[in-house]
Parts: sequence; structure tokens; C-alpha cells
Amino acid sequence: MLNMNFDERLAINTQLQEWQASPSSTVWRKPLEREAKESGHTTSVVKYEPSASFKQHSHPYGEEMLVLEGVFSDEHGDYPAGTYLRNPPGSKHSPFSNEGCVILVKLNQFDKRDLAKVRVNTNTAEWLQGQGGLQVMPLHNFEHEHVALVKWPVGEVFKPHKHFGGEEIFVLSGTFKDEHGEYPKGTWIRSPHMSQHHPYVDEETVIWVKTGHLPVAL
Repeated sequence: MLNMNFDERLAINTQLQEWQASPSSTVWRKPLEREAKESGHTTSVVKYEPSASFKQHSHPYGEEMLVLEGVFSDEHGDYPAGTYLRNPPGSKHSPFSNEGCVILVKLNQFDKRDLAKVRVNTNTAEWLQGQGGLQVMPLHNFEHEHVALVKWPVGEVFKPHKHFGGEEIFVLSGTFKDEHGEYPKGTWIRSPHMSQHHPYVDEETVIWVKTGHLPVAL
């Protein structure tokens, strides 16, 4: 097990992590949280070398991905950097990458009732006005779970707030900040249920954000 205490706040700069081998000799990964070696709840940054492929596999409890670099592909299509994908519980595919790619991957974390197949090209999707100067690009919603990109303009300061069901952030550009620290591009942050912070930025910053999905202690 790795980082499976959801009451623990985590901030990991994935740019500083070493790549680790996977079951495929041309696919590498940086594990962030893992329930078991090759199964269960898993979050990783994964790199496909050019012409890399992975054998067909199923997702009994779903797969969620954000393409960070290059072009990720499977038998259903090609997905350039900036594509957000959700493969629902029970789906399967044979992934590959002709030119190579880097992706953020979350496995086996879906509600079994959440059966939506999602494909969003965030390069062309519309930004909506959020609170203050923020711009928001919704990606997926299911009950308490919300996933979006959020663009922060230079000097934006957000009000202090708590996270019901926790919050997960991956910094896509710029530097995200709060009273706990500074988080450059490539940083993954996981904050537990009812945690609080006061975020701000000095430069334009874009983050991937997921809220309301972490275990709630009774």
C-alpha cells in the first residue's frame, strides 16, 4: 500500500520522482497512491515511450485519465495532450502511443453507478466564469464528485474554504500556493475531508481539481 490514509494531507512534486517500471517494458510510472501492486485504488503519472503499447485490459471499477503530454491512443481513438477521459466500470481497451505520451491515471475509484463515458478536449472546450477572477471548465459531475479545470489569473486570491469529501489537485501550469506551501507544475495535492486552506497565485496558473470523492469519516 502507498498513501492510502485518506486522513493524511499529501503534496508530491511528480517532477522530482523517478520513473518506475510497469508490466510493459516501454511504459513507466510514478505512483502517487496505491492499494495493491497491480490492482485496486491507484493514482499514477504514466509515461508511454514512442510506439509503446499495453495489452488489452478491463476496468472493473473505472479509469480516469488526463493526457499531459503527447498523444494517447486506443482502438477507439487518438487523444492529444489536454484530453480528459473517463472509461466506466466494466469497460476495456488496448492502449498505445505512436509518438509517446504522459498521462495522469486514476484506476478503480468510480461509484459503480457512474457509467458515463467521457471525452473532453480541454484545448477547445469552453471556459466558464467562476468565483472572483477564476475561470472554470467542468469535466464531470456525479452526485458529490466534481471534476474541472480551473484557471487562476495573475494575483488571484480565493477565500478560505473547506473541502467536503476532500480535494485533489494536479498543477498543470504556473505555481499554485496556499498557507501550507508552494506547488509548481506537476505537483499532486490530496487534502482530506473537511480540510481547509486559503489558496492564491502570483502568476497565471491552471489546475485540474477533483472534489467530494474522498472517504468521509463517520
